[in-house]
Amino acid sequence: MIYHERQATGSNLTMPILALACDYDETLANQGQVAAPALQALLQLKESGAKIILVTGRQLGDLMAVCPEVHLFDFVVAENGALLYRPAARQTRSLAHRPAESFLDKLRQRGVQPLSAGRVIVATVQQHYDAVRQTIAEMGLDLEIIFNRDSLMVLPSGLNKGTGFKLALEELQVPAASVVGIGDAENDAAFLEMCGFSVAVANAIPSIREAADMVTGQDHGAGVVEVIHKVLAGEFDRVQTPR
Repeated sequence: MIYHERQATGSNLTMPILALACDYDETLANQGQVAAPALQALLQLKESGAKIILVTGRQLGDLMAVCPEVHLFDFVVAENGALLYRPAARQTRSLAHRPAESFLDKLRQRGVQPLSAGRVIVATVQQHYDAVRQTIAEMGLDLEIIFNRDSLMVLPSGLNKGTGFKLALEELQVPAASVVGIGDAENDAAFLEMCGFSVAVANAIPSIREAADMVTGQDHGAGVVEVIHKVLAGEFDRVQTPR
């Protein structure tokens, strides 16, 4: 059993590390692709008995197109927390309604391109922030804008990666304190702050690097491999996090 140690209310609490939660783009994947060493490391971790959760802003169909190895994950939190998917059972669950066509039509009229809509999420790029914000305000919609590097995502207020991650943990019956989380960008903060131990890959934005318990020496998937090897080697044993 692998352990790390946290400080809380003046005493040390020891929790087993039962799972790894990882972002996809620019964390596990580089330019949409996962390198073979990262896939092999994920398989080794899975064979050790640990659970693996993918937490991504991508729409599920898009993810499956670029990552045919999605079956390696015990749970996928997609659409930035709005869609849950269990690969083994091929079960999906949306946490909110589809975006209104009237909203999408208005964005198109304002020249918002590229523009994509999933089961819940609406996505474009940050340069259209003003147009998206104005449309939401004019239509009186209860929607929230979330950033991910150069991308912009629109979701029902209160939905984020943390929302879907919490539900995934409940279904897997894994406490958040027993999870090592890895990410790189603004939208990852919502689930990383819930994890027992948070990691930023070397290419992460400054705010994620500063908030993480650890920053990897390597970037993208190589950084994830670095973390998995540490977990498998027991190097997270008795690690104290200053939270």
